[in-house]
Amino acid sequence: MALYENIAQDPKPLPAPEPRGISFEPPAGATEYCSVGVLATEYGVGTLTPCFGLRHIRYFVVAAEVGNFRKAATALSVRESAISRRIRDLEDQIGASLFHRRSSGVTLTFAGERFLQRARKGLKAINEGTRDVAKIGRGEEGSLRVGIFSSLASGFLWDLFRTFGHRHPGVRIDFVEGDPHTHVGAVRQLRVDVAFLTGQSNWDDCDTEHLWSERVYVVLPASHTLATSTEIDWCDLATSKFIVSDVAPGQEIHDYLVQRLADLGRHPEVEVQRVSRDNLLSLVALGRGLTVTSEAMTGSQFPGIVYRRITAEVLPFSAVWSPQNDNPALRCLLSLARSMARALN
Repeated sequence: MALYENIAQDPKPLPAPEPRGISFEPPAGATEYCSVGVLATEYGVGTLTPCFGLRHIRYFVVAAEVGNFRKAATALSVRESAISRRIRDLEDQIGASLFHRRSSGVTLTFAGERFLQRARKGLKAINEGTRDVAKIGRGEEGSLRVGIFSSLASGFLWDLFRTFGHRHPGVRIDFVEGDPHTHVGAVRQLRVDVAFLTGQSNWDDCDTEHLWSERVYVVLPASHTLATSTEIDWCDLATSKFIVSDVAPGQEIHDYLVQRLADLGRHPEVEVQRVSRDNLLSLVALGRGLTVTSEAMTGSQFPGIVYRRITAEVLPFSAVWSPQNDNPALRCLLSLARSMARALN
């Protein structure tokens, strides 16, 4: 790609800055004032460091490459006088002549040759930096921290992140497990970009959007008398002993069981086990108690257990994020999630 690509018509030149007491003020409306170099005044001495714009550098590089101001103007779609004026301004700021000017064209001075080497490197770095930042802005590169509460083994989240990974391979995703309150606190502090949680609660200082729902399943030992059923009512579970993990989402499952069985006039026996979710399922297989899970978790098969759907029981899931979060990758993920959620309806 040419270093001088996409340069707009040269505007009216900016007047040179003038010292005003102990500060400098750019002319009104100046947009590229000191975009290269640093405007600085050593107060009491009045020394001004070189101050010029990227357009000056591009004009210089193109003129050096083609060896002629007229050809450079044609390549850049500007007037020849604009090329000449900008390069003269550049020379005045630097304090050295960059070109030998002849009727047949221009050639670089020793200072010009030295400056050209640095100018090309500088423009290359700026072009590369612009492209890299543009990729981040389009969500092609970057990072995401995602709080999860449901299983990634199957279901909506599995499909979402598989599709997102295919479309945005340059985005790194870090998953964090935890309970809803921990996730929401991290979202508010921008330590987590988005959390996918159960329910449709409105959290203060956060945006929430319902995306999908999952059926609820009871996990039984394969030898349980209800294992032969395809669907189970809550009333069939009213006298059962349940076990939950002490890690997320154990507390939420505990509260969920208490609420559902309380509607039947029962106070359920729920025992907390200090084990992971995987080991909790092993305890179910050993007959230590039953537990419940969302549909996504049923994609994980464990020996000695069966999953049976609870009649008419559905659990909604929502995305929660901060309206202050301007991560482009987050916008891309939410857009994809909405599109996939609409396809389910």
